[in-house]
Amino acid sequence: MNCNVGKADRIIRAILGAAIIVVGVYFQSWWGAIGIVPIVTSAVGRCPAYLLLGISSCKT
Repeated sequence: MNCNVGKADRIIRAILGAAIIVVGVYFQSWWGAIGIVPIVTSAVGRCPAYLLLGISSCKT
């Protein structure tokens, strides 16, 4: 499988995902679980939305 999420995009996704989880825990809301999505796409290096739209932030 080819990567479609670049290095800078992965870092931003990981930070954003962690922030969403922290805010969800702070407000005691299950919406914080949505933060798992950017963390998983950051770890795997593939984004289904990018695949559908034909976007890639990888250099190669």
